[in-house]
Amino acid sequence: MDKHELGAFLRTRRERLRPEDVGMPSGPRRRTPGLRREEVAVLAHISTEYYVRLEQGRAASRPSGEVLAGIASALLLTEAESDHLHVLAGTAPSDNRLHRRDVRPSILALLERLPQTAGFVTSATFEVLAWNDLAAALLEDFAELTPRDRNLARRAFLAKPSNSTPMYGVSDPTEFRHHAVMSLRAALARYPADPEVTGLIDELREGSAEFDGLWERHDVLTSPTLTKTFHHPVVGRITVDCDALALTERDQHLVLYSAPHGSPSAEAIALLGVLGTSAAEYRSL
Repeated sequence: MDKHELGAFLRTRRERLRPEDVGMPSGPRRRTPGLRREEVAVLAHISTEYYVRLEQGRAASRPSGEVLAGIASALLLTEAESDHLHVLAGTAPSDNRLHRRDVRPSILALLERLPQTAGFVTSATFEVLAWNDLAAALLEDFAELTPRDRNLARRAFLAKPSNSTPMYGVSDPTEFRHHAVMSLRAALARYPADPEVTGLIDELREGSAEFDGLWERHDVLTSPTLTKTFHHPVVGRITVDCDALALTERDQHLVLYSAPHGSPSAEAIALLGVLGTSAAEYRSL
């Protein structure tokens, strides 16, 4: 059980709720935001003393599944938040090994066979592990980068842009940064002893005030974005369908960008396929 993270998560979830959210009268003006600890305890059908110990990281014993279910209900947690609560409490399977960075050969072969689709594989820490030529043309030639510089989270928060254009000209850089923080928090729960995970998070918290602020919110993953728009320096605006397929056995994702057949974006992708990685070179000019 990660007592510190569990307590911080419970506190942030409690502070975001109002009494009226859970059917309680708001009463007089409150000095602090959110529900009171005793109110959560009543809703969860547990003692106030035990809930306070949980939130302060002082609980001597791991809460049972029934207690966690009661707390999740009291705090109106989503399914993803409830799963995260169980991971932090140590009542869900937790992988304390190192996260995997080797890509399955069949996935590597699939990347090369994908028609008119930019595809790449990311690790649990957002390192780009493998990619096809169209992904290199749309984004950048990852072969020219070190593994460290292929990390999309590091690029999103720590890279110093040479101009006002967002990373890869994507239209939703803020949304990606929020998603990256939530994903890394989930990765930390799965790999609390992996120095690559903990080191990256420490680096981002120290180097980016935005990351640190988002990290302190303790938000948990939400539904992913289904479309993205890129502004490419050679072929212009490209709107693609975005599908991220979980490769669960290695805790990786296969990310696919494609466009509807016959659309202007599909034509732009086809042109990128012809130009190859030379199109990516314009990003550095």
